[in-house]
Amino acid sequence: MTLAETERLTGLLRARQTELSRSLRHRDEIVIEKASDALDEAQLKEERDLAIRNLDRGSNALRLIHRALARIANGSYGVCLHCEEEILPKRMAAVPWAAFCIQCQEKIDRREIEVDETVELPDPAA
Repeated sequence: MTLAETERLTGLLRARQTELSRSLRHRDEIVIEKASDALDEAQLKEERDLAIRNLDRGSNALRLIHRALARIANGSYGVCLHCEEEILPKRMAAVPWAAFCIQCQEKIDRREIEVDETVELPDPAA
């Protein structure tokens, strides 16, 4: 991966990171409200559950972006964490936080290989 490609993808990652950070600040949708009507109560619960799922999805995306930025800082960005082959530029352009090549990601999705997702890369700011 060229320096220009890495810089372009870093910009995309940072922009997405900023966007997600702003959206995750709005947690007021999770507040537990009581309603006098059982139907209204069920609807409020559904809306709260949806807000929680969206918050969880955003938090996970932010974590993946943080890890991608750490890989950029330590020089391992664009290299599959499983097979250590270069991840195709087309995949990196589509999913700039990708940590695995498409073949390894498909195996992970099918649970043919396991990855330790608790392993954290060093924080580039540290």
